[in-house]
Amino acid sequence: MGKGNASCSVGTRQSPLNIVEPLHASLPDLKLEITSAASEIVNNGHTIQINMLAGSSMQVGGERYELLQFHFHRPSEHRIAGKSYPMEVHFVHRNTAGTLGVCGVLMTEGASNPCFAAIAGAIPAKPRVVRAGVTALKPTSLLPVGREYYRYAGSLTTPPCSEDVDWFLLSDTIEVNAAEVSAFAKLYPMHARPAQKGFKHFVLSSG
Repeated sequence: MGKGNASCSVGTRQSPLNIVEPLHASLPDLKLEITSAASEIVNNGHTIQINMLAGSSMQVGGERYELLQFHFHRPSEHRIAGKSYPMEVHFVHRNTAGTLGVCGVLMTEGASNPCFAAIAGAIPAKPRVVRAGVTALKPTSLLPVGREYYRYAGSLTTPPCSEDVDWFLLSDTIEVNAAEVSAFAKLYPMHARPAQKGFKHFVLSSG
């Protein structure tokens, strides 16, 4: 492992987590505004990523983060009291100070999801392939109605695992159907870092 990835093995605030008994707190409302369009779908060799045009944001308290992209993991990276989910989507944002704010949404199998179905039908089959012309995607359907969330200070879940991420994991889940999950799994059957142990995280819950 290169020096730039040292945090993956020696960091003290690594993600993801198995969230057990979070501390209930009076947290500010989490506001997610996806008002801009997607610019492209990228098969980057380890997941499917959708890059966004400028204009969408996440706001919590007085902090505003600009939405950069969202991507998927299978199975879920975060666990709730030991429970894993079929998939997880990460909406990656950045504030003016350069700190990343990642909003995670856990995905269960059930009804079809309009946005994920469209993505599943447009996934580039080969790595390092970019597909443009996806402005019709409606990422808002990848967000549940509820905005209760877990919050903690953690890291990226892929190298360089840098510990400059504000994590916001929504309590409510969304549904995607089995066929849509299978379309992703054909390319990436396993793309999830295990829950990290032995770190001192203070996980807060707004619910």
